[in-house]
Amino acid sequence: MLTRAISVGLALTILVGGAPLSIAAPLQQPSAPATIQPKPISENVQRGLTYLAGQQLATGGWSEGEESAYMRSSSQANIKDVANVADTCMAALAFVRAGNQPNKGRYASNLQKAVEFVCQSIGKADNDSLYVTDVRGTRVQSKLGPYVDTFLASLLLAEVKDHMQDAQGNVCVTTALNKVLGKIERNQAENGTWGGGGWAPIHSQALASKALNRASQVGAIVRKDVLARAEKVARANMDAPSGGVAMSGAAGVELYAIGANLGAAQDALNTKRLEADRFREVLKSPLSSPAAIKDAREQLQSYADAEASQGRALSAVASRFKDQRFVAGFGCNGGEEFLSYLQISETLLANQSKEFADWDKRITENINRVQTADGSWIGQHCITSRTFCTSAAVMVLTADRAPRPSIAKADTHSPASL
Repeated sequence: MLTRAISVGLALTILVGGAPLSIAAPLQQPSAPATIQPKPISENVQRGLTYLAGQQLATGGWSEGEESAYMRSSSQANIKDVANVADTCMAALAFVRAGNQPNKGRYASNLQKAVEFVCQSIGKADNDSLYVTDVRGTRVQSKLGPYVDTFLASLLLAEVKDHMQDAQGNVCVTTALNKVLGKIERNQAENGTWGGGGWAPIHSQALASKALNRASQVGAIVRKDVLARAEKVARANMDAPSGGVAMSGAAGVELYAIGANLGAAQDALNTKRLEADRFREVLKSPLSSPAAIKDAREQLQSYADAEASQGRALSAVASRFKDQRFVAGFGCNGGEEFLSYLQISETLLANQSKEFADWDKRITENINRVQTADGSWIGQHCITSRTFCTSAAVMVLTADRAPRPSIAKADTHSPASL
């Protein structure tokens, strides 16, 4: 059974106009830590950041960089040194995770240039399609899908929103973010997916959900129906009672499927946790209209249902995290494995799980072990390019520094305050 500091099993009753509302209440368990404190930035992370900084191109972007020779196709040879949006976003996010922003930190200048590159690419893109770049056929696109640049761009822009070096920069980021969010919203299918193909597109689906929710959490306007459909996909793919998971889009690898769907569901839950306060205030206020009270009750019930669903899913799959065959994913290290580790780490952290310490220790030891002499990481299959793998590895090693607004919010409430 997964140990969690935020209980999804506790329900309270709130009387609104005589009608009971059952909602899940955050509960601090004495046996669990109040928060999981971030580790100091390790030497391995520092070496990885130094490597990435040295690979940034004059345009401000990053190319794929070196990768396993046997993975390079003739059609990709002409773009291996060309800056692309997805790899640039991954490198920039690695710097953000290590505590940098365009307006602060050792790598502020690198981030400023990277964000400008991404915003320029988005500015050149059309308004209707799901593309934000005319660079086609990159390694990450072929493996995760042709729109991965778009999802990573929206995630990066959400992370640096209001952190540029001047007001004009902040306006540019907001404009680009709104444009990308509009493209994502307009191109979502009714079933909640974005399609596009690729070897393991489940990762793109998860990145899209993460990006939309992070944007919403930092104040961007994101359509609720789009968020709801994306969340529904992730929850439908997880069979909470049995721990089973749908393998569609996961290349037959259970690690990818569980990591991506758990992560996407958690991002949606984080958004709900942040919004819960507002709806609680509606219930308390004597000035709230019947319609507002009805909506608040529905939203809080949705929050309770999401908490319970995520709790069941985590408990059902917790034992897999100690299974080395599961952790190995495809069988060796690749960018897809690193993304899966990141999603699982962030999910465990968002729920203040005691299991995070053991998981993080084992994953950290593995990633540190395979770091190369120049400070980079290179994959052994599929996504093998150094830029992507180094960036993803750094983010896994600094997962305990990822934004966790839901924890801070949830911890401020005792059951009585609900």
